[in-house]
Amino acid sequence: MDIPLTEETDFLPDLSEITKHVFPRAKVLVLSYPNNPTTRVVDLGFFEEVVEFAKRESLLIVHDLAYSEICFDGYKAPSFLQAPGAKDVGIEFYSLSKTYNMAGWRVGFAVGRSDVIDALAKLKGYYDYGVFTPIQVAAVAALRGPDDCIHENVEMYRQRRDTMIRGLERIGWSVPKPKATMYVWARIPEPFRDMGSLKFCELLLEKGLVAASPGAGFGELGEGYVRFALVENDNRIRQAIRGMKKVLQNAPAE
Repeated sequence: MDIPLTEETDFLPDLSEITKHVFPRAKVLVLSYPNNPTTRVVDLGFFEEVVEFAKRESLLIVHDLAYSEICFDGYKAPSFLQAPGAKDVGIEFYSLSKTYNMAGWRVGFAVGRSDVIDALAKLKGYYDYGVFTPIQVAAVAALRGPDDCIHENVEMYRQRRDTMIRGLERIGWSVPKPKATMYVWARIPEPFRDMGSLKFCELLLEKGLVAASPGAGFGELGEGYVRFALVENDNRIRQAIRGMKKVLQNAPAE
């Protein structure tokens, strides 16, 4: 079952609804904050509620902390395992893809409840033979090394975020400023909303030479939004803003 995450609920799950209408009974709850694609962040209090909910409903929690370090404006993403009792009810995944720019290497790790980690290790033992040794050594070096590269990456993404948000505001597209992740989650401007996210992204590509991800690609409730990835430098982002300005200036008639 997919958990509805909507702007009306501030892109947070309604825990009370998860087990009410689900049959057979849910056994695992998968979460990911900071969230992709919505960029929503949470505080430790949210995870404390999740732990209590998991104990009450006998659920296993799996939390994906892929964007743990890519946070801005003083925000620090908490770990699910910081919540008291979290190690009794769940595990957390950490990826080196975003923090250390190792996206193609597919390397990460899981920590938390020991019996679940043991089961995961056994399952992986049947599915694959492990990560190429030089990649494992490089990952260890990254984790043991200085944090300079992390701070540089975060500052780079912050600058790109600010360039994108300022540019969108300038052309009349008001978008919330994300506190974390390397994305911008934007509601489609009203004049274009009826065409849907896929058609709107096609329009951005054809008329503005800008590639964006249609919100519908992230699920039914993503319709009405697009996701921009901050993977290009500031000059390219400014170029993209100019392209999108041309599209917005030719809005369809009411």
